[in-house]
Amino acid sequence: MHPLIISDPTLRDGSHAIKHQLSRENLQLYSQMAEKAGIAVLEVGHGNGLGASSLQLGESLLSDAEMLSICRSNLRQTLLSIHVIPGFATINRDLRAALELGVDIVRVASHCTEADLTKRHIEFVRGRDRTAYGVLMMSHMAPAEVLGREALKMQSYGAQAVILMDSAGAYLPKDVTAKIQYLHGILDIPVGFHAHNNLGLAIGNSLAAAEAGATLLDGTVRGFGAGAGNAQLEVLVGALHQSGWDTGIELYSLLELAEQAETAFAKAPKLGSMSIVSGMAGVFSGFVKPVERIATEYHVDPKAIMVELGRRKAVAGQEDLILEVALHLSQQAGS
Repeated sequence: MHPLIISDPTLRDGSHAIKHQLSRENLQLYSQMAEKAGIAVLEVGHGNGLGASSLQLGESLLSDAEMLSICRSNLRQTLLSIHVIPGFATINRDLRAALELGVDIVRVASHCTEADLTKRHIEFVRGRDRTAYGVLMMSHMAPAEVLGREALKMQSYGAQAVILMDSAGAYLPKDVTAKIQYLHGILDIPVGFHAHNNLGLAIGNSLAAAEAGATLLDGTVRGFGAGAGNAQLEVLVGALHQSGWDTGIELYSLLELAEQAETAFAKAPKLGSMSIVSGMAGVFSGFVKPVERIATEYHVDPKAIMVELGRRKAVAGQEDLILEVALHLSQQAGS
């Protein structure tokens, strides 16, 4: 079996669950214990990535520079990683500063059919001799051939791996197997997988990805993340070890980390009705809370809103559609 690299976005994707309010103490504790546990890569920042702190998306308690500096000071073997969405993060204002603070890996992300947007950022990172990965978000929305075309673009820009994100937790294991196998067959660089747990399949899907050729897997302690959360890191590592995979992580140290992080900030997400519906509809997990709030305000069924958002193929950044759909459903009910 090939070795696996486990990337831990607890301090990035997880921050969605607490409205991006990770404290200095949270970051200090977690980065120190991640290093001790042998986690290969620690991803840090606002839930939507570098430069995303704003009134629209939610303001982080600490700046990007503060978060990265705290974690950088505690990491020796563990690599420091960031998530970058072009449009939120600019090259000159955000990315250059992050690299100067000692970031090792930059994961440059786009919607799964818009890899062209990642070109300048990937080339900038590679030009400064740092590691750059491409990330295809909401990857359930495109067939394998389209994902392959976009991944090949990222490879041509200099990306050293491509990660498929199941941003809506919509995949079944057979879908993961088919798409990872396809990318693994056409790319000259490693393939990774980032799972969400809307249908309770994050661990199964991650195992399917590894079996299909993925060498990079993501997970957060206690599954800490938006909506139904991510693949639960300690469960994922335990299952991988039981299956014979080498992760390089000391499981008991990871279990201790998970217990302390849960006490401090990383509460396990609830796999509720709306998370299930969002997974079935293929809608980004982060829509759940605003959908519930707007549904209450306009007296419509939140599940109906979610289904209609899925029909319209809504993606992150199109939160204004929630209100439009709620108004439409409200008018229909009154007619």
